[in-house]
Amino acid sequence: MRNRVNFLLIITDQQRADHLGCYGNKQVQTPNLDRLASRGWRCGNMHVATPICMPNRASMLTGRYPSAHGARHNGIPLSLRSMTFVETLRQAGYRTALVGKAHLQNMTDIPPSWPVKSEDRLALEARLPEAGNYDQEKRRIWLQRDDYDLEYPYYGFEQARLVDDHSDDVHGHYRYWLRNEHPGIEALIGPQAALPAPSYELTKIRQAWRTRVPEELYPTAYIGEQTIRRLQEYAQSDEPFFIQCSFPDPHHPFTPPGKYWDMYAPEDIDLLASFHATGNAPPHVQWLWNQRDAGTAIRHTPAIFACNEREAREAIALNYGSISNIDHQVGRILGALQDHGLADNTVVVFTSDHGDYLGDHQLLLKGPIHYRGLTRVPFIWADPSSGQGSASDAALASTIDIAPTILERAGVAPFNGIQGSSLLPLATGRKTALRDALMLEEEGQRVILGFDTRIRCRTLLMDNHRLTVYDGAAWGELYDLEADPHETRNLWEDPASRRVRARMFERLSYAMLQNIDVSPYPTALA
Repeated sequence: MRNRVNFLLIITDQQRADHLGCYGNKQVQTPNLDRLASRGWRCGNMHVATPICMPNRASMLTGRYPSAHGARHNGIPLSLRSMTFVETLRQAGYRTALVGKAHLQNMTDIPPSWPVKSEDRLALEARLPEAGNYDQEKRRIWLQRDDYDLEYPYYGFEQARLVDDHSDDVHGHYRYWLRNEHPGIEALIGPQAALPAPSYELTKIRQAWRTRVPEELYPTAYIGEQTIRRLQEYAQSDEPFFIQCSFPDPHHPFTPPGKYWDMYAPEDIDLLASFHATGNAPPHVQWLWNQRDAGTAIRHTPAIFACNEREAREAIALNYGSISNIDHQVGRILGALQDHGLADNTVVVFTSDHGDYLGDHQLLLKGPIHYRGLTRVPFIWADPSSGQGSASDAALASTIDIAPTILERAGVAPFNGIQGSSLLPLATGRKTALRDALMLEEEGQRVILGFDTRIRCRTLLMDNHRLTVYDGAAWGELYDLEADPHETRNLWEDPASRRVRARMFERLSYAMLQNIDVSPYPTALA
């Protein structure tokens, strides 16, 4: 048996923390993940560095905020020169593999602006494109060919089985496998081939469809099977390994296959408490409600929109179906770990790249409104060297903490520029907190929500409060999360909360200063 510990990092796409049984959800069925949490450490206050796919995935790999690693929002690829913890493990002798979604480069044909336009308020620097191939995850290339592949090592991964995009309509190695092993199934992909589901409102706006792809051939099953194959392969070696198993679900459009489509009935779904709270909503939320009520809301794109009660119930029910499908594959993977004699020496980590409103405040999908349903994600650390399961519900943790945590557990020195902190002191009970406050960043792509420019905002979590400020806006958000856990009473203009607001503004300024990039270090002077 190898002596160095192995790692299996399981990531879902757009999953709220409270959509697991082990986080208190009484409706969704996640027995395998719940058992994993029962023997591991569960973090109850894990938040994203930014609630956007590409930049937060880049933060996960680098341990750095988007303002430091440069992939500030979707459409800006992570620099191929970036150091990742996966590359650091690889250089330390680990075998590294990716199965599933990467999303570290653009999947569309729309490139970032090079050089940055002078009038673009998001311009942090004017620079020329970096050398390297930044077309490696482009959907069109993968679908038009049968022999395309990533250039390895890809951000540290020495092999991959790529499954990019969402729903049943993904691209990457999965489509090659489907064409070669199951000809004819590819024609069943997408809304145009879907089974009728006339009772579902979301199918009318293409936010959901009832896929004809069978459960056993759906991307989730492929990712589970390919992860098991990597485990079989690595079990024959004495070298330690790191596998990232990354599911594109439960991200919208919602297409849970087979029995998972109607495993949960929308009529039986409990709505979140904030759905019916219509108090002093901040201007951008009110703007979304107004768009819906006027019948002018755009609801067929990936952008946030205000929903009605039926749409919220459908989205949650289908989301639960996708999560239960993932949980089934997680059970298979954990069983394979045991069968191949790897369970006693493999740390299993489970998390997600960000959440989804799913009815919070009558909203669906994601956007630059930092309600906790969007920013708080599950995090389970199951280390075979630990004893019984435990949890930390108060300690503030972040996506940027994952890289230093894995490197410390591997006994590998961290690289310069990591801005996160290892979570091992929390997981082992040596500490009850790592920080007194946590910052979240967001650099938006779209001009939406009543703003006249692309949205830039910063959030601070501290002392059971949440403060969010927007570039160019005279208003902001302030919530007392202890007295108002559903974030329904904005205290921004509350005279009694002025001291809290001022204190948090001050702490936010220090947090932004602390997280300015310090890599590389300056030249030492004699």
